[in-house]
Amino acid sequence: MIYCTRCLYHNKHPLNITFDERGVCSGCLIHEEKDNLDWSVRFKRLKKIVYAYKKKNNNYDCIVPVTGGQDSFFIVHTVKKRLGLNPLLVSYNSHYNTLGGLRNLSLIRTIFDCDYIQKVISPEIVKKINLTTLESFGSMYWHVIAGQTVFPVQVAIDLNIPLIIWGVHQGCDQVGMFSHMDEVEMTRKFRKEHDLMTFEAHNLLNINPELKEHEVSEYNYPEDKELARVGVRGIYLSNFIRWDSKGQHEKMIKKYNYETYKQIRTADSYNNMDCNFYNGIHDYLKILKHGYSKITDHVTREIRLKRLSREVGIKIVEKYQNLKSDDFELFFKFNRINQKYFRKIEEKFRNKKFWHKEKNGWSLKYKPKKTIKSDLLKTVKLRSSHNFNFLINNKDNKNELFLLHRAWRK
Repeated sequence: MIYCTRCLYHNKHPLNITFDERGVCSGCLIHEEKDNLDWSVRFKRLKKIVYAYKKKNNNYDCIVPVTGGQDSFFIVHTVKKRLGLNPLLVSYNSHYNTLGGLRNLSLIRTIFDCDYIQKVISPEIVKKINLTTLESFGSMYWHVIAGQTVFPVQVAIDLNIPLIIWGVHQGCDQVGMFSHMDEVEMTRKFRKEHDLMTFEAHNLLNINPELKEHEVSEYNYPEDKELARVGVRGIYLSNFIRWDSKGQHEKMIKKYNYETYKQIRTADSYNNMDCNFYNGIHDYLKILKHGYSKITDHVTREIRLKRLSREVGIKIVEKYQNLKSDDFELFFKFNRINQKYFRKIEEKFRNKKFWHKEKNGWSLKYKPKKTIKSDLLKTVKLRSSHNFNFLINNKDNKNELFLLHRAWRK
């Protein structure tokens, strides 16, 4: 196993990653652009792009996909306050909502005075799809990603709104799949190969004969001729703004009182706080399959932004990645499954490349080296020294878990 000499990603990253002669990964190398590009020039470039779409539609200049727990406040703030656009906000209801996430969604619509459309699929269909993807490729989050990435495009077609504005491009930000200067846009290809793990909605019909075509049709990406007719394009703000998720969230907390939650398997209380399962059971499945956890993503981000040393980052990962979250029982209730069923899923998708069995259970085979000495590597000078602290303005979500238990009891 090869680990990056600068961050904590290894060479088996699911989005693919490369290394230079110093052992520095492509994600870290592309991240260096954040310190070298003139972002004022990049933002002027963004203004020029979006100006061409202003008032092309009688009602809306663009579509902005939103959730109650990621960078949505920052994106809408940028689109409306800095770019002067009138966006239509859209979201996909995951059925995994926290009450804080729902409050954030209500707050964002109210604060920015935006029209809003939400897609809600029948919970019974969601459960059916959920168990299909869980059993077939170890994902209980496929339907969420599929819905979040297709519904904005469907609305763009239906309402003839060509421009969709997204936040960060995951492939660029995590593994350096593209340069910021490439100005890569959203495509059907990237969605299928990376977001959806190569499984389109129609593929699920072959996996589970009990699924019907009408039950998965809402997750189908529009045809190319429809995209061309409207001229749909999806741009990423991270190509034009120096992306700093932690810093952006803290500005939004201060300005708009964005709600956050303490989570168990990560210290990051900002990202995905709208989902009861993303940083819990979903993250547990991630480490089973890929040998690293969401805390590695969060720590790597802070290392690259020069707010955290690699050595301290390793200690933080070791602290969080093996903690058991408290969402398993809730997930079992929602999907009407039990622990015995889930144990079969665990063993089916535990990747033996990363895990070995000991007397007391399973443990990871590989860990990044704590110190790396090389004449080729320069010492990274930290911009600031902090203890990986995140703000929390909702200290207790036990009441909401109780409410969801009642709602899903049947």
